[in-house]
Amino acid sequence: MSINRIVEGTFAWLSRSRRLAGDHERLPETGEAIIHTAISRVTLRRIAA
Repeated sequence: MSINRIVEGTFAWLSRSRRLAGDHERLPETGEAIIHTAISRVTLRRIAA
């Protein structure tokens, strides 16, 4: 599996997160925390599968 395919797949999974659809947070730290949460969910789903 190529690196590009893995990265594109990860971005596709992250784009499904409703909180990441629009960045309406006041603080950049809040947006960063939402991104980390979404990445954690994607990683856990891949591990559990």
